[in-house]
Amino acid sequence: MPKKVVNLEVNGRAVEKLVEPRTLLIHFLREEMQLTGAHIGCETSHCGACTVDVDGRSVKSCTHLAVQCEGSDVRTVEGLAQGGVLHAVQEGFYKMHGLQCGFCTPGMLMRAYRFLQDHPDPTEAEIRAGMAGNLCRCTGYQNIVKAVQYAAAKLREAQPATA
Repeated sequence: MPKKVVNLEVNGRAVEKLVEPRTLLIHFLREEMQLTGAHIGCETSHCGACTVDVDGRSVKSCTHLAVQCEGSDVRTVEGLAQGGVLHAVQEGFYKMHGLQCGFCTPGMLMRAYRFLQDHPDPTEAEIRAGMAGNLCRCTGYQNIVKAVQYAAAKLREAQPATA
């Protein structure tokens, strides 16, 4: 099978790579880009451990082809912190103990990041519904909800007031 050139932006960096057309985005990120934050869990898009942000959408990278990202802006968990400062969702998971074993955490962080872009002042029910596609086998979700609530409040505080 002939390889194809894919051009995209990953965590703010322009990338041009030669890939096989059947290469999954998760393998592209982990093997070609050495971005190993997103995890391979179920390989069926059910668990969400592989969630990344593609053009402003949460995408489960275990069922998304790298070539589908031609011209796209991809953000992984490695791209959340800026200048050594944790993103609000990372800080929330840390401060509210939103993780235990950590396997699901990168996907949870990326889903929370996108969810809060679309829902800056969510209710607990909205958070639970918005995060439902990402599974955790350890926490029982209460601290994950608290972490997202923390991040939402922090992000709202950072927004300039509008007159």
